[in-house]
Amino acid sequence: MNFKAACVQMTSSSQIDQNLDEAARLIRQAAEQGAQLVVLPEMFATMGMDQAEKVKHYETPGKGPIQAFLSETANNHKIWIVGGTLPIRAESSEKVYASSLIFNDSGKCVSRYDKIHLFDVELPASQESYLESQTIQPGEKIIVAETPFGKLGLAVCYDVRFPEMFRLMLKEGVEILALPSAFTYTTGAAHWEILVRARAIENLSFVLAACQTGMHSNHRRTYGHSMIVNPWGDILAQLPENPGVIIAEINLDFQKRIRRDFPALTHRKLSG
Repeated sequence: MNFKAACVQMTSSSQIDQNLDEAARLIRQAAEQGAQLVVLPEMFATMGMDQAEKVKHYETPGKGPIQAFLSETANNHKIWIVGGTLPIRAESSEKVYASSLIFNDSGKCVSRYDKIHLFDVELPASQESYLESQTIQPGEKIIVAETPFGKLGLAVCYDVRFPEMFRLMLKEGVEILALPSAFTYTTGAAHWEILVRARAIENLSFVLAACQTGMHSNHRRTYGHSMIVNPWGDILAQLPENPGVIIAEINLDFQKRIRRDFPALTHRKLSG
């Protein structure tokens, strides 16, 4: 089976309407080029001026302008969309989940993943500090969704550093990994490509890694370099540091052949 998948790269701001307009433009561009599955970056709809701002824009499941946008856009273009992340209200009114939602080509939300690994990191050399746990409630559940394109696993940004998470997805038959991200420039330059390609290679899976890029209105700089990687670790498409779209053909027959001819996944001794 072959189909076209796209990753959208954005420089999102704190202005939701502007971000949605830009996402709409780029999704339309992807759809016009034949993409049937489109992945948006982490925080595509709002990159707040501070950690607390995202809580102000929370939505509840099935209700809110960001979810309405994703639903309408998927339905209008008859495509599947992985909605990056958006703030979904948690049990505590002071926190939200960083939720990645899948919408089908009829505009129905068919799956939701809440980011598990939170980015609580200080980078003294670049004077950067990130404390996601102050406002984000971590998720607890691995998600592998059934789609017409194969079994689609969901992860977000910092999750990519935890290979055990992806091994759990393998138990559920994952074939494609969607990875919305907003990697910092510092860590991205050092590790982004290595991590994305490693997850593809060790799991013999396609990876659709859609990233934020550039300098944002909150003075945060993200790395960009969205990429689509095949199960052998080859980069099929990559976009350096400008907003835009990348598209590649996903060949699941190639993946089946690789998994058959190079059966590393069946040779595991410490799979838990």
